[in-house]
Parts: sequence; structure tokens; C-alpha cells
Amino acid sequence: MSKQIDINDLNIYYGNFLAVEGVNLTVRANSVMSFIGPSGCGKSTVLRCINRMHEVVPGARAEGAVRLDGENIYGPNVDPVLVRRTIGMVFQRPNPFPTMSIYDNVVAGLRLEKTKGDKRNLDEVVESSLRGANLWEEVKDRLKKPGASLSGGQQQRLCIARAIAVEPKVLLMDEPCSALDPISTLAIEDLIRELRERYTIIIVTHNMQQASRVSDMTAFFNLAAVGKPGKLIEVGPTQQIFTNPQEKQTEDYISGRFG
Repeated sequence: MSKQIDINDLNIYYGNFLAVEGVNLTVRANSVMSFIGPSGCGKSTVLRCINRMHEVVPGARAEGAVRLDGENIYGPNVDPVLVRRTIGMVFQRPNPFPTMSIYDNVVAGLRLEKTKGDKRNLDEVVESSLRGANLWEEVKDRLKKPGASLSGGQQQRLCIARAIAVEPKVLLMDEPCSALDPISTLAIEDLIRELRERYTIIIVTHNMQQASRVSDMTAFFNLAAVGKPGKLIEVGPTQQIFTNPQEKQTEDYISGRFG
């Protein structure tokens, strides 16, 4: 089942301010792409446009096209809620619902959609999602405990389980390891490599080593100056971007000469 994303002539605004300009990008199905670049260059803004989270911000809008398997998610008859079900998101800080149990956190999205399903089916979804997030063995005997009782790394894997429970096609991850310790970070990176077999994944990261470890392709964003729009400078196979970039801006960033 293909899950290719094609971004064409994407311009992103906050009110009248052009925040990101002219992005053209293809993310192949069942691959991992990293977005890298200095703070403020538009990486997370582009990410949020891919599942229409950007427009939740008052005054924010996007022009251009984002296509999932050829269908423009910004088409006139497209329901943004359905888009966000198909294109799941994991945020920078683990955000399990604090008053909910581990079990209820996983099925929260299904219940939000009022999905009809008996307890047995929900039990199966919980187990398969937690297994998919490499968390089942750690929590199977305490599913009724609060999600907030888990460690930071476990909470982030719980959020990934919650995201995949609704069976999306794409997973977006906005700096998913920035709040985690090195051991938890490696666990999430291992998980990303496994999930690529089932999902198309885009990850925003400031960690160059992480981008080189987990992604097949890397896209480098930059901006000319504060107040100028962010732009996609270069995209290519991760190994090439890190060892033989085609653009001087990319080389300067990778080598630590700026940013």
C-alpha cells in the first residue's frame, strides 16, 4: 500500500507573514526522511502542514499542494480531521493524557472517533499498538496505571502507540527525542527503523547523528536572515547530504560553521 507524499509549491503563512516559501519535496513510501536546519527555518512548520495542524493556529494558512498518494489534502472537499487520522503526529515532549490509564491512552483516538468496537477488539488494538511501539512487555501487567506514571522514554513510546492505534499511513515526529535521555533516544531510534516497514516517517531533528542513523533521505532547510522566509535548500540521500552536499549552505551547516 503506497504512502508517498508529494509537496508542490508550498508557501506557509502566519497572517500576512510568509514563514516558509516554495517547498517542493517528495517523500517515498515506507522511508524515513529527516528535516534538519537551524532554529526558525521552518522545519516544524512544514511538518505541521503535512497533516494540516498548521491551520489550527489562528491566522495561519498554506498555499500549494500536499499530496498523499496523489490526493491533495488541501482539496476543497477534504476533511482535515480525517487527514490527521491518516497522517499521525508525535510531538517533541511526551504528552500522554495524564488522567488516563495506559490502556485508555492507547485507545483515546479510537474513542474520540466513536469507533464501534467491543472490548475484545479494543484489547487487541491495545496489545498490537503497544507491541508495535516496543512497549508491551514493559507495561502489560499495569495497563490500568496512569500513563503519566511511566518514564519519559516509555511515555514517548506510549504516544507512538496512541498514534499508530488508529492505523495511519504516515507518522510525523517533531523532535521526538529532544526531551529524552540517551538510552531512551536509542530505543526510539530503533523503533523508527522498525516502523518504517509499515509507515512513511518524517522526523524533525536538531541531532545530526540521529538524522544520519535513522533516515534514508534528509532535507536541509535554512533562512537568509531573521524575518525572511525559510526555504528548502537541498534534499537527497542521507549519506550524500552528510558526506558530499551539493550546496555550500548545507556543507556549512553540516560542518558546524553556522547554526
